[in-house]
Amino acid sequence: MNVLASWEEVPLFDNEQAEAAYWADTKIDLRLIEGAVAASAEGSESVPISLRMDPRMLSKIKRLARSRYLNYQSMIKQWLGERLEQELRER
Repeated sequence: MNVLASWEEVPLFDNEQAEAAYWADTKIDLRLIEGAVAASAEGSESVPISLRMDPRMLSKIKRLARSRYLNYQSMIKQWLGERLEQELRER
């Protein structure tokens, strides 16, 4: 059985059968689940912003988030947080 260590490892699926086969042989690392729960708990401290985005890009982000069983806004926040940490480490 494969262990999913990063959400980026989840591929885009062509159909439901391919997705079902993937998840039948893959389990999610507990740290990813804990990170998602922690991120949702931080939501109470969030500040709403307005961000203009290309509709096609937003559509792709939403589709990717759905395939990972995430809210697209939470996934964007997760990406921004990961990138922020990376940028700060590289300083």
